[in-house]
Amino acid sequence: MDPVDPTPSRSPDRAARRSLARARDGDTCVWCGRTFGSLVRPTTDHLVPKVKGGPSWLENEVLACRRCNGDRGHRGPAAWYEECVGRGLEPDLGRLVSTLVALETAIARRGGQRRARPYLAHELRRLRRRAA
Repeated sequence: MDPVDPTPSRSPDRAARRSLARARDGDTCVWCGRTFGSLVRPTTDHLVPKVKGGPSWLENEVLACRRCNGDRGHRGPAAWYEECVGRGLEPDLGRLVSTLVALETAIARRGGQRRARPYLAHELRRLRRRAA
């Protein structure tokens, strides 16, 4: 463990990240607002998709129901946000923006993620415009 960065050098596994995301974000899907329970299970949704260079870090993950995560596919968070609003859902814009800002900070601190940086900046700009 680095004394300057208290996070362990190894990232937590997927189940641990999902638990941490649930503690951070609560028990609802970021996209549709459905409450997680026995019928609606949380899945890990990468805001910057792995195919776009997004890391499997807690800062890049939010909890989504299986339906929203599957329907989103590889669409960007801003485009999927618009789609959800068009469907009459109420996605949590504040949670999306704060998670992407945390990812931006984590990438600046840890380095790397060259492919994800421009994609992240573009998506964050679009969502911030929506929030204004």
